[in-house]
Amino acid sequence: MKLTEIKKALREMSTDLLPPLNVSIVRNVTIEAIEPYHRYMAALMGFNVHVKFGSYDAVWQEAVSGAHEILSDAVNCVIVITYFENLSPSLGRNFAGLSAEDVVAEVVRIENYCRDVLEGIRRQTSAMVLWHGWELPCYPSLGVVDNQLPSGQWATMVRLNLFLRELLASTVSAYFIDTPGCLMRLGRDRYFDLRQWNMARAPYTGEALAEFVSEHYKHIRAAWGKNKKCLVLDCDNTLWGGIIGEDGIAGIAIGQGNPGSAFLDFQREILALHQRGVILALCSKNNEADVLEVLRTHPDMLIRQSHLATWQVNWNDKVSNLRRIAEELNIGLDSIVFMDDSAFEIDLVKQMLPQVEAVHLPLGRASEYAHILASCGYFHTLVISDEDRRRGTMYRDEADRKRLHRSAPDIDSYLKSLEMVLTVQRVDRIILPRVAQLTQRTNQFNLTTRRYTEEDIERILELGNEVLCLRVVDRFGDAGIVGACILKISDETVLFDTLLMSCRVLGRKIETAFLAKALEVARARGCTRAIGDYIATAKNAQVADFYLEHGFVPLMDQTEPPRKFELKLTNGDLSIPEIFKEIELHL
Repeated sequence: MKLTEIKKALREMSTDLLPPLNVSIVRNVTIEAIEPYHRYMAALMGFNVHVKFGSYDAVWQEAVSGAHEILSDAVNCVIVITYFENLSPSLGRNFAGLSAEDVVAEVVRIENYCRDVLEGIRRQTSAMVLWHGWELPCYPSLGVVDNQLPSGQWATMVRLNLFLRELLASTVSAYFIDTPGCLMRLGRDRYFDLRQWNMARAPYTGEALAEFVSEHYKHIRAAWGKNKKCLVLDCDNTLWGGIIGEDGIAGIAIGQGNPGSAFLDFQREILALHQRGVILALCSKNNEADVLEVLRTHPDMLIRQSHLATWQVNWNDKVSNLRRIAEELNIGLDSIVFMDDSAFEIDLVKQMLPQVEAVHLPLGRASEYAHILASCGYFHTLVISDEDRRRGTMYRDEADRKRLHRSAPDIDSYLKSLEMVLTVQRVDRIILPRVAQLTQRTNQFNLTTRRYTEEDIERILELGNEVLCLRVVDRFGDAGIVGACILKISDETVLFDTLLMSCRVLGRKIETAFLAKALEVARARGCTRAIGDYIATAKNAQVADFYLEHGFVPLMDQTEPPRKFELKLTNGDLSIPEIFKEIELHL
């Protein structure tokens, strides 16, 4: 969208009641024009953003000497923008005039500068840090010779970006913003505003600023649990060209050559998401047997039945089918992205299910589909765990469990037949990223929905608290790490700061066993009293009475959230249903 359109949209939006998001930008260029792009993107994501700017070209001073107004624990995200020509005029504009020794000395200075700035920011705030990389030179100082030199300007910039990437990767909740990629996508003339650079030291076009903000909110979306979990696809003219019911399996377009290769590229992009942990499903008006035949037998299909967690292939309306998919997968509708070539179906879903992100794939422009999916930004995560890579298998296993459930005489018989083995253990360095990810992504069974980074959890542990996780294995497979709780211990009281479980394992009474084992750990630490917090959100109403159902009683005089509940630990152990094959506690 153009800036005029964004400003008009902002005037029509009501953001005052949205939760705040505090962003600080430290910079060495004029960048204030980025603010409306931030406000617009934040509003779309459900935040009321407040952007503060550091002083012009005072990045090092504010980081090292302190700047409480922009760097404090009240800040959620710090963005660092260091335009390279301002940071290093010699490397940026006079590289051809430098000796090899001069280049090395300047590189060392920049590396030390980056370390100082990052350490200074971290001393003042634990906020997410998003640091812009440096654009590679479009016209290197040494001309075509530069391309042949391992120590040329282009190679030097590549190494500096690599250094910055590694520095940020070694710091919890600090991330590299791929500005070289932004430049590559837009091209030099759409990215740089040379007139404004000379007039006001504002080097970027509006398009570049919009691209930056898109990158920022890919990270923010992931950290605040706003990313999507499930991609639902139409079939005809979406996964393949043509209509299976009319053209037959031999007549649809998929494979090498035009137009089939475009659909093949789209399927490769879909598979890449699947391998990152995105759930795949189909929602198509079709004969199910025809679609399954394509998935099972067409030699050029990359997407197979085994990649799908579920499907609704029938002649019902797609709104109802999307509801069924969400119900079967036990995810919220707002976790779904739906893609279809039909403008009618997309408009219908947008009107009837505004929670679903409905994306139109223009008919006849299949060559754009892979780009539309790759650039949408809905599915990014900050960590890719083993559980993510196995998520498709886990959801297929869940479908098998549901089939068994339908044949069981009663719920306890069904649950016992699953032969569930639960393992509760303290979080270690290997498991910590997965637990942080769970706090960022879990919404339904999450008593407080407090979002934590790895660094946050490390600090909680350093203060002598307990962080536990839960793994579930049953006859159908390993569900992985599906639960976490954070126990803050003070004297003889334990506070359940966080208690959450993945939606994949809800409805199996696992939450009762997990709570019981957590209370057992608290007793072993000498606690005689447990306090449970509940903070209501739009998505966690199902756990509003969780503590009441497990013997806790409300504390009095509660006028502000969180609601608090108390349990005396001297009254005996919490009863665990006799449906589990084994429950292990590893401390």
